Amino acid sequence: MRRLALLLAAPLLLAACSQSAPSATSAQGRSAVGAPAPAADAASGYSSNASSPDKGIPAVVVSADRNLILTAKIDMRSQDPWATSDRAQAIASGLGGDVLNLTQSGSGDTRSASLTIRVPSSRFADALQQLRTLDGEVQTSGVSAQDVTDQFVDLQARLAAKQAEEQRYLAILTRANTIDEILKVDASLSNVRTQIEQLTGQINSIKQRTDYSTISMSISTIAVLPGDTATRTWDPAKTVTRALAALGAMLQVFADIVIWLLVFGWLPLLVLAAVVFVTRVRRPDAPPAPTG
Repeated sequence: MRRLALLLAAPLLLAACSQSAPSATSAQGRSAVGAPAPAADAASGYSSNASSPDKGIPAVVVSADRNLILTAKIDMRSQDPWATSDRAQAIASGLGGDVLNLTQSGSGDTRSASLTIRVPSSRFADALQQLRTLDGEVQTSGVSAQDVTDQFVDLQARLAAKQAEEQRYLAILTRANTIDEILKVDASLSNVRTQIEQLTGQINSIKQRTDYSTISMSISTIAVLPGDTATRTWDPAKTVTRALAALGAMLQVFADIVIWLLVFGWLPLLVLAAVVFVTRVRRPDAPPAPTG
């Protein structure tokens, strides 16, 4: 009876295990997709999911309460690098950014392009998401973030202190009675205003770099392998060009042979003449004919 009970219970246990295994696997998949990307630096508010990025471009999650200078570098290959770079420009423009520099060089199968685009930092993740849709193969890519929150707060505090100092000097200047006092206060006031301008410039520079993020791209042509006939198309013009090049090479070889014969062809003739001369000299004279 025990054996019979075990035989009846075994199929039920196997069915329960087979049902629980897929559910656990699907639960793990949902947690991996729904969970945020692993944090690379909790203090900086920047995280990157570069373990298995889509098409080689890592996905990033940026915290809005931190001042970050975000940059990305992408090296990729494409069938038409110029068209791919134009598409990248359109993506930047569509996100409210612009193009800082663009270089397109080469022709035919040797085309290449390099460009640097700038997008609002709030749309940085969207820009990387749209760049993944470009036709091509990503060779290398990387995203970096520089946290300048503390530096930004420090500059703002120093600016506020200098502005308060400026107001104190202005109040003192209104109470100055002598020319000497006026000159001293005016000199101190000029020095403070210079420092205020410097701090304001540093703050504006950092703010501009944190408000907009830069993405540098380098795009080269995908080389067609010798056995790859799927992407190879017959081009009569290229065939004629190669045939003319082969004909020119053959004519050059024949011309080289003629030149060598003209330059060194007389040497065998000279040797032959010398051999004939020596042979005639060494030949014994014929005996005189007998006289009757």
